[in-house]
Amino acid sequence: MYDNICKFLAEQFPADFAVWLLGEPTPLTELRPSELSVEPIRADSLILLQSDNVVLHIEFQTEPNANIPFRMADYRLRVYRKFPNKSMVQFVIYLKETRSPLVRQNTFELEETYHRFNVIRLWEQPTEVFLRSPGLLPFATLTQTDDRAGTLQQVAGEIDRLESRRARTNVSASTAILSGLILDMDTIGRILRRDVMRESVVYQEILREGLAEGRQEGRQEGREEGREEGREEGREEMLSTAIPQLLQMGLTSDRIARILGVDAETIRKIIDRDNP
Repeated sequence: MYDNICKFLAEQFPADFAVWLLGEPTPLTELRPSELSVEPIRADSLILLQSDNVVLHIEFQTEPNANIPFRMADYRLRVYRKFPNKSMVQFVIYLKETRSPLVRQNTFELEETYHRFNVIRLWEQPTEVFLRSPGLLPFATLTQTDDRAGTLQQVAGEIDRLESRRARTNVSASTAILSGLILDMDTIGRILRRDVMRESVVYQEILREGLAEGRQEGRQEGREEGREEGREEGREEMLSTAIPQLLQMGLTSDRIARILGVDAETIRKIIDRDNP
């Protein structure tokens, strides 16, 4: 879900990302992985934006991943095969603070092959940079701030000043989800306008994906194991993901129960498990 939110923001606000990562307001359009000549490794989270002269490649990560260096080198070669005359700038952006040395790894080396890419650890970035542009507001609480709730309050103020209602709803919902990495849902719900969040396409995507993933995982596990337990485990995993996110959006337990087709007791158990 976090990957998809980040991808959504980059595609909706490419100018904001261009100024942040490239240092200038470069017009960027989406480059689909299917345009590359080889099947993508991980197209669900891949962000590729392009101008006439440059390709911007972004990978957002919530957890360290030892395969990142190879992935960055691999995509650099794929883009070169398709666009040999374009330069390419690559960023791995880590969302959640960790002491793992993997988040400082910015090179791929294999015998005489060497590739270098950029790494950004959001918790080391100055907060004020992310308060200047609508597309970056959802990341502000993950940056170098001593008062995350206070930063979320600043973000809420900036969201209220956005002229486009569509932008307000989508940025607000994205902020709620990403802030959930480091803030509890009560704090988020107290600061952000829940009625605005519920109107966003991000909110609708949570519902669609949560239900679709639950059905798919249940079917897959059921096929593999040949037992009803497979479907139940898939559904349980979907509910464990969707329910906290819908609560952050401000939906009541009764409303969530009707949407997801579960009883209030199931919702209570998941809430209690996540908040021991």
